[in-house]
Amino acid sequence: MKKTFFILLIFVLFTGCIRPKSSDTPGVSDYSSAGSRVEDVLRRVMPEQMKDGKVRVAVIRNLSNSDHTRLFISGCIIEGIALGFEVDVFITDSDNELCRKYIAQVIESDYDGIILSHGGTYTYDALLPAIEKGIKVVTFDSIPFKDGNINNEILTGVTHTAQEDIKLAELSLDAILNYFPASRRPVRVIRTWMGPGIVPLDIRKTVYDKYAADGKFMEIGLVAPADHSNPRDGSRKALANLLPKIPVGSVDAIWGCYDELAKGCLDALLEADRTDIVIMSIDISDNDIGYMLANPKIWISTAAVDPKLIGITNMRLLAMKFAGEPTPDTYYLEAHHVPTDLLDSAVNMTNLSRVIEGWGSETGVFDHFDWMNELKAITYRY
Repeated sequence: MKKTFFILLIFVLFTGCIRPKSSDTPGVSDYSSAGSRVEDVLRRVMPEQMKDGKVRVAVIRNLSNSDHTRLFISGCIIEGIALGFEVDVFITDSDNELCRKYIAQVIESDYDGIILSHGGTYTYDALLPAIEKGIKVVTFDSIPFKDGNINNEILTGVTHTAQEDIKLAELSLDAILNYFPASRRPVRVIRTWMGPGIVPLDIRKTVYDKYAADGKFMEIGLVAPADHSNPRDGSRKALANLLPKIPVGSVDAIWGCYDELAKGCLDALLEADRTDIVIMSIDISDNDIGYMLANPKIWISTAAVDPKLIGITNMRLLAMKFAGEPTPDTYYLEAHHVPTDLLDSAVNMTNLSRVIEGWGSETGVFDHFDWMNELKAITYRY
């Protein structure tokens, strides 16, 4: 059920990212002592979850294995290991039926906690048995609301996390408007799209619709890949089919509501040698940064939240639930605007804060608990 790649990733992250802070290499007895100390803290703080001697967390990601997915998962795994948890990862490539199957299997396998990313309108019903069984749940970009309606009540005990999708849409759409003179209204755009039913993209589209209704944009074309498991190649093919029908100079910009769609569109533009259209997008990764730097006159900017921080935040919230700490029903992660002209070859997802103030800052994000700091003081040493 688990993918071998991610089992190996857990090992790599554990050995490569959590390492001794002193120059001395700990011996076997040191590791054994540290493990015992971690167990002592967990038994004291999370006695219910530690009844079987370990805290087990399942991370279910209902998206393709993209850079954003890998960064999100790395945040979950690194933070989970730092807290002494066992973390297993399940990837479903946007297959909702497979996602529901994995949720059911995880519930039957007696995990202590679930982090679900991008669950659809079935999320409430699928996770209800977990709540009834006492499993703690945090979701990201999912719909843990009754009847799959985000305006209804949230499933009791669940914390729903999301990016500031309204702000992400506003930042990216305003970037398009600010790139062109005020006399160029409405701006002629090609809109990318996947949905409906993908919560963040649905929210972003409502913002776009308002801008269009206000006369700021004129939609010339739509790029909507049929295969959600490979959105980049699907958007490349869709735009490649559309471009011959769009003369040079008849479109101003592409709005990439999701970075995989933006990359597919960039691939199609480069293949067609079309440099007359610019791209403003949402989301970012190291791969995206490389493409932005290689094509700065086409990919002008993006709006994004640090995906690794999303994973870290979700794991911390889950740990708080284990420890009986109060948790909010909803939590939104701050969005940032990332212009390509601020980037250089030395910038990556680790040090993006060098040019984007506040990027990826973990400080103050559900990190003020004595028990959490006690656990990390042990695990960070080993």
